[in-house]
Amino acid sequence: MAPSHGVRWAFAAFPERPFMLSAAAGGRVLKTVAAQHPDVVLLDSIAAAHVAPWVAAWPPAAPLVAILHQPPGGVDHGFVKTRLLAALDLLAYRRARHLVVASAALADEAIRAGMPEGCLTVVAPGRDVAADGAPPYGDADDIASGMHADGPADLRQGRRTALLCVANWVPRKGILQLLDAIGRLPQAAATLHLVGDDRADPPYRHAVMQRLSHADVAGRVVVHGPVPRRQVAAFYHASDVFVLASTKEPYGTVYGEAMAAGLPVVGWDAGNLPNLARTGLEGFAVRPGDVPALAAALLRLADDEGARERMGDLARQRAQAFPTWDDSAAALFATLRAAAACPRGRRGRRQ
Repeated sequence: MAPSHGVRWAFAAFPERPFMLSAAAGGRVLKTVAAQHPDVVLLDSIAAAHVAPWVAAWPPAAPLVAILHQPPGGVDHGFVKTRLLAALDLLAYRRARHLVVASAALADEAIRAGMPEGCLTVVAPGRDVAADGAPPYGDADDIASGMHADGPADLRQGRRTALLCVANWVPRKGILQLLDAIGRLPQAAATLHLVGDDRADPPYRHAVMQRLSHADVAGRVVVHGPVPRRQVAAFYHASDVFVLASTKEPYGTVYGEAMAAGLPVVGWDAGNLPNLARTGLEGFAVRPGDVPALAAALLRLADDEGARERMGDLARQRAQAFPTWDDSAAALFATLRAAAACPRGRRGRRQ
């Protein structure tokens, strides 16, 4: 996508080691960056803490722009590590000429953490699944044929609705709470399909697999694991409702993808979901942790086909205002060009 926008990328990565050992390579990474003679250095939020002391002592000659798809400190760490990483992240971000954030909710978090509002630009992820040039929602023949044995066919499996959750198995994604909600539904109400990396967190995987063995969910939850992007798109189009009980979604790309496919979305009233879908219109956002309310929202959609269709239509219409990946790329590259043209020491304006 970058070449079509007249951009050439060069990547410099940290070694896959424990944090302190990886961060020790920051000087070498910055030398690799300098050797490319870039017009702009784009710092990913995952690497910000690793490079923070180095950019504070030896800032790059080119303008530094940070791109944030998570709040300072990240989202999947314990309290102590989060506080440490947040301090280092902010150290790096204060050396940046501009910050690109994935959502307005994330921009607000950055401002609360002390970042000046004037240096922020929101560039949301794309609503289209296939950003790699493949057809955005899979080939019609693939969807009709079921995408082989591990993809969509009749996802309802004789029940009234097919529920889809696309998420890696980590605690903040709320897979266990979702299974508790499924266990409260009548047997005939819904079949749940779990798509995503089921081995991302081995202890959590063990807990989920134990929960799946209980009688109240046995036989009506299908685990697909990670699947290719085109098959993810096919799952969206073969499902009736999208559900993700995540407590922390800085943007929630999968919500936008599901809405673009015409699915009502259900989740916690947390993270960025309330900015994407209006409860009662494009779906339901219920109080975080309220499993009975989550189950009630799913049952209402399972029992009322007309409501599903109306909410799905509204979701598709609302998603048309979300950017495509090409839109997002254009906005990002425009921001980077503006940062490169901005006189040294000046910050851009929030957009």
